[in-house]
Amino acid sequence: MNWFESIILGLVQGLTEFLPISSSAHLRLTAAFAGWQDPGAAFTAITQIGTEAAVLIYFRKDIGKILSAWFRSLRDKSMRADHDAQMGWLVIVGSIPIGVLGVTLKDQIEGPFRDLRLIATTLIVMGIVLGVADRLAARAEQDSGRHTAGNHRKTLKDLGIKDGLIYGFCQALALIPGVSRSGATISGGLLMGYTRESAARYSFLLAIPAVLASGLYELKDAGEGHVAWGQTALATLIAFGVGYAVIAWFMRYITTRSFLPFVYYRIALGILLFVLVGTDVLSPHAGESAG
Repeated sequence: MNWFESIILGLVQGLTEFLPISSSAHLRLTAAFAGWQDPGAAFTAITQIGTEAAVLIYFRKDIGKILSAWFRSLRDKSMRADHDAQMGWLVIVGSIPIGVLGVTLKDQIEGPFRDLRLIATTLIVMGIVLGVADRLAARAEQDSGRHTAGNHRKTLKDLGIKDGLIYGFCQALALIPGVSRSGATISGGLLMGYTRESAARYSFLLAIPAVLASGLYELKDAGEGHVAWGQTALATLIAFGVGYAVIAWFMRYITTRSFLPFVYYRIALGILLFVLVGTDVLSPHAGESAG
């Protein structure tokens, strides 16, 4: 990987990490379309540290309150009823599925899961799921607006262990490139009855331990194969700056807007990818010689 490639891939990571379109798929596809080597799962995991640093800064007040309350709850039983302390435990609970499956499926994540045909499939399928979830949420919001005594959309104050685990399993689907961590968890949240803002906020908070752990674990592989330390560090730094701007925009966007533009984009990209692979313009394993 040269410096130009690292700049482009850092931009792609920052632009796509928080949008429900799959950053891992876009890193893979950028390399395939450009004729570069696949940057690999290790590069993806490490550059995600940059975007998660953006989450830490953007949600620093929320994270500070959660950590403070959670640590106090370890000593003071009365604090265990505090919402912020409970959020700390729920983030831990929701992180268990991706932690277990990430270790169990490591070989598949770095190999078969990066097949372009699988990525095309997950782009389309999860795009449809996101579209259905968004449509149901919109209808529920309209109904609650007409009937104020009706069922309200849930917020994070309604989050419990059951929903936290469901969120966690949704997040674990993102181990497959093309699914999208935010897309899967937000879809799960909408289908469980949460507001768009609440679903997105918990999605971002839930990603912090999983992404940081994955990135730190993969640091040992940085510099191996065709991806050097310097290029990886540059891409991570760019991903941080771009990612912060994107998350700030996205959190404003979802309060009033639909996810349908992302749904259409996912489906169109998936169809295009199937056409390109089916007509032999792209090999389903394009660029996979990367280490």
